[in-house]
Amino acid sequence: MIPLAWNPHLRKPSSRSEPRVETCSEGRTSPYTIRESIGCLSIQDGSLNFCTTASLAMSTQNQRIGVVERVTKETDVWVKINLNGNGVANSNTSIPFLDHMLDQLASHGLFDVQVKATGDIHIDDHHTNEDVALALGTALLQALGGRKGINRFGDFSAPLDEALIHVSLDLSGRPHLSYDLNIPTERVGTYDTQLVEHFFQSLVNTSGMTLHIRQLAGKNSHHIIEATFKAFARALRQATEYDLRRLGTVPSSKGVLSRS
Repeated sequence: MIPLAWNPHLRKPSSRSEPRVETCSEGRTSPYTIRESIGCLSIQDGSLNFCTTASLAMSTQNQRIGVVERVTKETDVWVKINLNGNGVANSNTSIPFLDHMLDQLASHGLFDVQVKATGDIHIDDHHTNEDVALALGTALLQALGGRKGINRFGDFSAPLDEALIHVSLDLSGRPHLSYDLNIPTERVGTYDTQLVEHFFQSLVNTSGMTLHIRQLAGKNSHHIIEATFKAFARALRQATEYDLRRLGTVPSSKGVLSRS
């Protein structure tokens, strides 16, 4: 059996002069609806066959979910993330701009993200912003499990009008943030722009992620921050998706990606 990379532009072969396409017994979908299934193409006995990879059974829907509740004297936070989602967002943090950014994470990462949070926002948004990020990082850690078969690395540059942000990340198990944004105003609406760095630092700490954020261009504070969340979402999507050639193995020469 010779494995082939899946080509979404592969045209359906005719029954006369080209190899026929079949769906193998364990396949959940045809190769023409590959989005719902992790799979592979192979040649066997002169026929093209599509099959799901048994060692990537964890990739099926609803099996990469993290749910976290964090309750302190300052906040009450509940987070659920589905890495195999469809980009559905349902966030209510009592911080409108943060809700808007969490929508970007869901939409551009194709994650289902639900966040419910109440906190001492009568003081300021600091504690709620921080605890949402801590809970989200912990939920991500939970959803990733042993990180078998994933790409691990993600890299993306996102433009938003005049702003251009580059994000590179590694789901290494080692928390590190390198942050270089020059946000020109102290607030976007009522949101303190200092909280952007604190959000990502908190998320990094609990998820065990190495994250680099660089501003390549930008003058508008809203554009800079939104492009950052969009680039982060796309980079995280890359890193959490499966590398079929790994066949479910851990993407590390050590054989393990741990939080410690």
